[in-house]
Amino acid sequence: MPNRNLRVLHIDDDAALARLIQRVLSRTGCQVENAATGEAGLARIRQGGIDVVVLDHYLAGETGLSILKSLADVPDAPPVVYVTGSTEPAVAVEALKAGAADYVLKTAGEDFTLQLESAITQAIEKARLKREKEKAELEVRAARDRAELLLAEVNHRVSNSLALVAALVRMQTSAVADQTAKDALAETQARLSAIADLHRRLYTSDDIRHVDLDAYLAALVGALEASMKAAGHLPEIRHVLDPFRIATDKAVSVGMLVTELVTNACKYAYPGEAGEVRVTLRARGGGRAILTVEDDGVGIAAKDAPKGTGLGTRIVQAMATNLGTSINYGGQERGTRAWIEIGAEG
Repeated sequence: MPNRNLRVLHIDDDAALARLIQRVLSRTGCQVENAATGEAGLARIRQGGIDVVVLDHYLAGETGLSILKSLADVPDAPPVVYVTGSTEPAVAVEALKAGAADYVLKTAGEDFTLQLESAITQAIEKARLKREKEKAELEVRAARDRAELLLAEVNHRVSNSLALVAALVRMQTSAVADQTAKDALAETQARLSAIADLHRRLYTSDDIRHVDLDAYLAALVGALEASMKAAGHLPEIRHVLDPFRIATDKAVSVGMLVTELVTNACKYAYPGEAGEVRVTLRARGGGRAILTVEDDGVGIAAKDAPKGTGLGTRIVQAMATNLGTSINYGGQERGTRAWIEIGAEG
């Protein structure tokens, strides 16, 4: 039985049937209005205040299907129960495709009015659930937008804070005379700058969940080269990077790994002389890519102990583990080649 106080608009040019439906639905507490033409019905719907429409298929000079198509352009149009005397299933299917909430076959006897009452109730319930779903989706989108704005602000502040710390480390480096301490501070500055640049990119990006790894690494390599030359290291750093997007949390590990590999190559591959360090990113199928850092310097053997403190080697291994992969060495005639395979989502 329909809810009481519903306002029902019945669009039908059959005056006898209109009186019958008005009498039946009025007993359930509905307020029933009748429109004899599709044009009159559309005009009444646009005025507002209609909870549900009972629409007949056959109208003078048109069918209810044309009315359904016109209703698609009416904001917040009420649900429609389509009434047809045709036993052709195609009519009902077309009505549902055109936006009707339900349909009822027009038959003689009490069954028709009972089915109509049931269809009206279901149409109202479907419309209510649809409105609640749309409202919930709007609230979710609004909450997501607020969260993304807040996260962008956090990334902005983190980036600024890390940049400030890196600047302080750089100032401290210039005030230190011991070369070992200078190198350690320069490496620390490079690590801070790598993370700061990532947060800066997240702040200016429309997608905080992913990072354009090629653009990130290009900027990172440029910053590393400037930092290494400021510390007195001579190698040039080149890069060839295919377009590749990666999850943000993975980008942090990739940035740290590249920072360590490039820093080590600049420090140890060409003792006291110029050379070249290359960073390449080659995209493969299936959302995978090969990241390589290589040089043509003195090279290392797998059994060689880490040079310096060994901290860089431990960081590289830890970052590879975070990425769910392992670091590989070799595959070249001279120098050192380190490479990993990474996935867009890890």
